[in-house]
Amino acid sequence: MADRSYRAAPPGALRVEPLGELTAIFDRRSMQTHLVVSPIPEILDAMGVDACDAAMLAARLAATFDFDSADDARPILAERLGELAAMGLVERA
Repeated sequence: MADRSYRAAPPGALRVEPLGELTAIFDRRSMQTHLVVSPIPEILDAMGVDACDAAMLAARLAATFDFDSADDARPILAERLGELAAMGLVERA
């Protein structure tokens, strides 16, 4: 089964504020604040403006972070993308 594609929130929709180990993400659309930990902020940054799936996201993150294998990260990232969609921070493309 192919990975689902997701699209990040449009520019300006989220306000991201690091708070030490936590990051607060205020979603201006829903007026909700989410407290998250790494790698959620990094995932959102790596998504960019184009729709991407877990494989594309793994490749983007591997270019920045030290991964043993982007293929190993793919199922974990697919799960995180589903969680972000459930929180309303990304949407299915």
